[in-house]
Amino acid sequence: MKRILRDNGLTVALMALFAVALIGQVITGLAQYNENAMAHGEAAIGLAAYLSTGHFIEATFENWESEFLQMGAYVLLTVFLFQRGSLESKDPDDPGPVDDDTRDHVDDEGTPWPVRRGGLVLRLYENSLFLAFAALFALSFTLHAIGGAEDYSADQVAHGERPVTVVDYLGTSRFWFESFQNWQSEFLAVGGIVVFSVFLRQRGSPESKPVHAPMSETGSS
Repeated sequence: MKRILRDNGLTVALMALFAVALIGQVITGLAQYNENAMAHGEAAIGLAAYLSTGHFIEATFENWESEFLQMGAYVLLTVFLFQRGSLESKDPDDPGPVDDDTRDHVDDEGTPWPVRRGGLVLRLYENSLFLAFAALFALSFTLHAIGGAEDYSADQVAHGERPVTVVDYLGTSRFWFESFQNWQSEFLAVGGIVVFSVFLRQRGSPESKPVHAPMSETGSS
């Protein structure tokens, strides 16, 4: 167990923090939802009912959507673009092994099976990190729209207006405001680590260059 925790400690810690934050969101979101419901003369609801409301679904997936967009875009942009001096970029003068021809490593020890298989399987595997984030973004975007339409419709009905469909909701300024306010913060954050890693250091972290490394040193090698 100690070996498992040591080898996977970063994932365990991040998932634990995620769980704590999600539970906090659920508890406080339920309280906010019921406060608003009672202020409008409606009955409070329980936890299980809250988890199926547009209020919870929208709030959760509009944030997940921006995270997956950020990571997918970052993975793709770093294939083509560079930032000299940043740990988060390939070296523009020496991209390194990430650009090696995969087919030259078919017989390497420990090579993943898609590399040995070749063909379409290899093609998908070569782009699987980006494709995974793209799929998660698409799923989160869709659930954001579905949950948002439900929550928006509830507000509409409460004010004596008609509910909207998911397609209708996609045409509202509210949906795009929710999206853009999250997207801009994600791109700012990832842009920050790209630039900060040129000049700033954190001893012991793989997200930093060695403290003694020159400003111009690029990448993790």
